[in-house]
Amino acid sequence: MFRRFAAILLGGMAAATFSASAQNDAPTKAQIEQLVKNLQYQHGEIKIKDGLATLSVPDNFKYLDAKGAKKVLVDLWGNPSEQADDVIGLLMPANVSPLDTNCWAVTVSYDDSGYVPDNDASKINYDDLLKKMQQGVLDANKERTNAGYPAVELVGWAAAPRYDATTHKLYWAKDIRFDGEPEDTLNYDIRILGRHGVLDLDAVAGMNQLSEIENRTPDILNMADFDQGNRYADFNPHVDKVAKYGIAALVAGGAVGVAAKLGLFRLIWVFILGAKKLIIIGLAAIAAFFRKIFKGRNQSSP
Repeated sequence: MFRRFAAILLGGMAAATFSASAQNDAPTKAQIEQLVKNLQYQHGEIKIKDGLATLSVPDNFKYLDAKGAKKVLVDLWGNPSEQADDVIGLLMPANVSPLDTNCWAVTVSYDDSGYVPDNDASKINYDDLLKKMQQGVLDANKERTNAGYPAVELVGWAAAPRYDATTHKLYWAKDIRFDGEPEDTLNYDIRILGRHGVLDLDAVAGMNQLSEIENRTPDILNMADFDQGNRYADFNPHVDKVAKYGIAALVAGGAVGVAAKLGLFRLIWVFILGAKKLIIIGLAAIAAFFRKIFKGRNQSSP
């Protein structure tokens, strides 16, 4: 999915980002390289949202806080600012730069929709769930194509969902295909369940990087945990909000993540990220569809 980039910039988008310094012209290669040079990466223990959770970033990864992540996602990669508003931080391998053709990254965000019951986890037929997700994506294609965007197909699981009931961590990967793109997109999702919501870690890359990300997934899973008082085990049914969906709907809602997360990987360099640069609309209806299906099954508190 990552292609060798050209030294030509998308002038209009770049001009909007660097209008003050470049006087409405595309930024120079030197300006972009300087932006990358000024990024302040972090390692070690990093507190998220005032003690909500902690990331323990090892030496083979590097982390940008919300401000740094926005510089990459918006100023460097050319995404609309609102697409990065909910991003807490950005993880990427320590040995790559945001400009490298083999770069992949993991956005970190938090959904405070409540405690997600996991009593359906052992009962889910993920093959049946996949079929529902595939149909939902196909049904939304008319709206996307009418708006001038290419159709998208959820090809299947790149890695079937796996849930660890001890650590309350869930992860899965989807193979996504866009019309006109020669290579499929990998959408790799990690969810860490907490007392008041879910920590989202999302990587988007090429399918040829699946094995690399799979190999790194144990490291990523071990990096993030909720702090004492915010952990899944700290849930108090008498006072805490319960999400109106369970594990199945959390995975199905990942199809909606295609809209937000693919948008976050839109570089201003020509030909860097292929399908990941596309911002797909119309998936909110899919989210509502899946929530409706699973809402009745998971409303009760454990």
